[in-house]
Amino acid sequence: MESSIQRTLADDGTATVTVHGEIDFANCDELTGRAREAVREWSPPTLRVDLEKADFIDTTGLGALIEAYKEANAAGARFVVVNPTPLFRRVLDITGLSELFGLTDAEVRATAVESEASGT
Repeated sequence: MESSIQRTLADDGTATVTVHGEIDFANCDELTGRAREAVREWSPPTLRVDLEKADFIDTTGLGALIEAYKEANAAGARFVVVNPTPLFRRVLDITGLSELFGLTDAEVRATAVESEASGT
C-alpha cells in the first residue's frame, strides 16, 4: 500500500513532505518520520509540509507538525507549512501555530489567489 505521506527533494535543495488525506493518530508517527528522514538525509535549507491535499487534522497531527518543526529547527532548516486549506489555516491560527510554521498573511493571500485562478 502506498503511503499517504510522501517526501521529495527539489533542485534548489528544499525538501517537501506532502500529505494526502488525514493527519491523525494513525499516521502522525509517519509524518514525523518522513520529516526526520528528509532533514537527516538531505540537510535541506527549508523543510516544507504541503497540506493542499490533506483533508483532516487532529491534535496528534498538530503534534506531528510541531515535531517536524523541532527536527528542522534543530538542523538549522527553515520550516514552513504551505497550501493549508481554509479550515487548516483556521486551526493553525486558533492554536497560535501559523506564525511558527511560517504562514504569513502575504503567503495566505497568494495561496487564495492561486486557488481562485485554478478554480479550486
